[in-house]
Amino acid sequence: MPRQFFVGGNFKMNGTIKSITDIVHHLNSAPLDPKTEVIIAPPTLFLLLVREHLRKEIEVAAQNVFDRGNGAYTGEISAEQLRDSGVGWTLVGHSERRVVLGEGDEFIASKTKAALDGGLGVILCVGETLEQRESNQTISIVTSQLSAVASKITTTSWSKIVIAYEPVWAIGTGKVATSEQAQEVHKAIRGWLGEKIGEGVAEETRIIYGGSVSEKNCRELAGEGDIDGFLVGGASLKPAFVDIINARQ
Repeated sequence: MPRQFFVGGNFKMNGTIKSITDIVHHLNSAPLDPKTEVIIAPPTLFLLLVREHLRKEIEVAAQNVFDRGNGAYTGEISAEQLRDSGVGWTLVGHSERRVVLGEGDEFIASKTKAALDGGLGVILCVGETLEQRESNQTISIVTSQLSAVASKITTTSWSKIVIAYEPVWAIGTGKVATSEQAQEVHKAIRGWLGEKIGEGVAEETRIIYGGSVSEKNCRELAGEGDIDGFLVGGASLKPAFVDIINARQ
């Protein structure tokens, strides 16, 4: 079976009640490719608002989850709380949390396991810095990030993971990996999955690209064989997000 195209919108720490409501109304009325799975990740404050008003075929994701169950963890949110609120997905490992908040591979792997154990789907973000790319470490960095997760989860758990390759140097910078650069890394990730986890997992796992994706570059990127969709940042706040969702139409 071909892998279903997947487009996620990460709103990051952006939006107000009005602007988020406007985005929801736009998505509710937009003609979206029915063959594409669509998920949006608003700030935590707006998760319930979005889930209540968004058309049901679009799923909602949290931008973060803690690696433990409910308890005395001020400011955090658990997988149980997200599921109870009708939120079925979470981002884990976004570079802004790795870089700005200092989240390491082991903590990200622990959060991934907690999310999966709690019944959530996970958009697992991996990627390298510009310095790492220029020193030819891209593949080793990305596979190391994936290895940390693999050490904590079962083979069957990969069915609930979407891997998002997001080169740090391309996030919010306007710089975009060329379709050839992105395909090279996606192919390497799929090869690593096949070697370390299993050929079935490699064939079925969706690997999406993130990093200054726009309506101008999405169709070329979507044409690559191992690019199964996008994780969109700033453009997900704009009407052009619909064009990205429909990149394969």
